[in-house]
Amino acid sequence: AKHKHSTTTEMGTKTSPVEFLRHVIGRSVVVKLNSGIIYEGVLVCLDGYMNIAMEQVEECPPAASGEEKKYIGDAFIRGNNVLYISPRKSRA
Repeated sequence: AKHKHSTTTEMGTKTSPVEFLRHVIGRSVVVKLNSGIIYEGVLVCLDGYMNIAMEQVEECPPAASGEEKKYIGDAFIRGNNVLYISPRKSRA
């Protein structure tokens, strides 16, 4: 039997990975790289290889490094470095 990949959004509805990515374009996201570095910013676009263009980007080094967040601005991230993309929770 073929399994259709889906995920559950914060609203509890099921969505495919493609639908999820369409939903987060233009929104604040968290992108974690295989190296452990996290980038937070607005997802502008991505391609079929998961290459990502972002704006208003902050780099958040791994906590153990002791380094502070730094503002980068615009960034392009090569897709094979991406561990995950997640919607950024709004700060209350």
